[in-house]
Amino acid sequence: METYTAMRHLADSWGLLAMVLFFIGAVTFAFRPGSRALSDDAARIPFRDE
Repeated sequence: METYTAMRHLADSWGLLAMVLFFIGAVTFAFRPGSRALSDDAARIPFRDE
């Protein structure tokens, strides 16, 4: 059970930090300057052939 306990402590501390950093990076990527045009273009993909 020592391996399980060590992995659980690692996930509780560094795992949470990694998830928070990933979330901040994803939000920053989505709201970066110049991404509106790319997002609008991606949103219109299903309607291009109509």
